[in-house]
Amino acid sequence: MSWKEFSVTVPASTANLGPGFDSIGLALDLHLTVDVLNADEWSIEYKQKDYQTLSGISDNLILQAAKMTARQAGRQLPAARLLVDTDIPLGRGLGSSASAIAAGIEIADRLLDLGMPMQEKVKIGSKMEGHPDNISASFLGGLTISYFEGEELEIVHIPETEIGVIILVPPEQFLTAEARSLLPLSLEYPAAVRGSAASNVLSAALAKGDWEKAGKMMQRDEFHEPYRKGRFIDFDKIQNACQANGAYGSAISGAGPSLFIAVPKGQEKEIGDKLKEEFPNYECLVTQPASSGIQISEKVM
Repeated sequence: MSWKEFSVTVPASTANLGPGFDSIGLALDLHLTVDVLNADEWSIEYKQKDYQTLSGISDNLILQAAKMTARQAGRQLPAARLLVDTDIPLGRGLGSSASAIAAGIEIADRLLDLGMPMQEKVKIGSKMEGHPDNISASFLGGLTISYFEGEELEIVHIPETEIGVIILVPPEQFLTAEARSLLPLSLEYPAAVRGSAASNVLSAALAKGDWEKAGKMMQRDEFHEPYRKGRFIDFDKIQNACQANGAYGSAISGAGPSLFIAVPKGQEKEIGDKLKEEFPNYECLVTQPASSGIQISEKVM
């Protein structure tokens, strides 16, 4: 099979934004780029040292997603050499797995000329992830509010988000599976009602671009943060400092272990510098939302 070499670029993402548990995702201006080159057999090379352990063929998420997409289409993937460059921190709650899965689905779609609709790509990724928040943001860019159950997938897409973003990364990493194990199997009915109300208002505020109200609702989570925040050094102090320094709000990014902080656009560096000085145990990343989702570009010969 003959095909032109190409590159796939996928944005990072943060998810939940507090009570938007497993449903709200925001693409971030950090990216995974995969060069897809002709080869006689599969190989995967990462430029970043932290990612070297992921170069195996059998358990690599990019390749797993590509093969699953091919199987679903009843096709056989041709071999390729993948060169991976990324500035998404590994295992830090910034959608590194979702970006890899999205890249793999897109690679299969391109190699096999499937012409899959975006809805189907996000559905495959949601099945692999178990939830649609990060994967929908990686594919579409901007902010996504999603519902996924079985074969049903509904997405509200908000392309432009006018905020600055600060990510506080603690020194220690913990796995998504570990973070999930901290969650209760059920909630008391009043807590579920409060959590649902906070999520509803958060979604409506995000749709209107009202980040002051959205920031307030980010602090009203009942679904996961009360059970996970003990893993973060100075969690309550950080939330208070964010409020004191003019941030809209803060939340655990995905399953963790990073903290997502939404601030007025243009103030991210100033507020980030203050938080970095006050909480030196955390690495401080200053970024912004990514309005563009997954991108394909052909290699110039």
